[in-house]
Amino acid sequence: MSKSPGKKTLIINLKPNQENIHIVARVLETQPPHVIQTRRGTRTISNAVLGDESGRVKTTLWGRKAGSLKEGQVVEVSGAWTTSFRGEVQLNIGSQTSVEEVDDSSVPPKGEIPNKSPKAPMGMQYGGGYRGSRRRSWR
Repeated sequence: MSKSPGKKTLIINLKPNQENIHIVARVLETQPPHVIQTRRGTRTISNAVLGDESGRVKTTLWGRKAGSLKEGQVVEVSGAWTTSFRGEVQLNIGSQTSVEEVDDSSVPPKGEIPNKSPKAPMGMQYGGGYRGSRRRSWR
């Protein structure tokens, strides 16, 4: 297993604007990479849904990490960060994030993962995705 930067966080306990997140989760859904336009230029991203025994979270993979996950994998993610969009917390995986496949007995099978997602508190409904362009208008 990889060097863990900190204690493992359950997905349901994720909050907006956290950094250096460490989770172990099953890849429930993936989408192919696509290019988007940001204030900092074009970026390649892909979207996925990750789940653990507590719930599931929408995840954006940026740059070289886009398209790197496969459905059914169990991965240990270290160094991710969170944002919020439309009232839901989202996980972000970028170039500095470590993603390693691990033994899949550590996370329940897809059918046993609760259909619950971490929610953003009122007043923290929107946030950018790419680490370099995050806006923190509520601070």
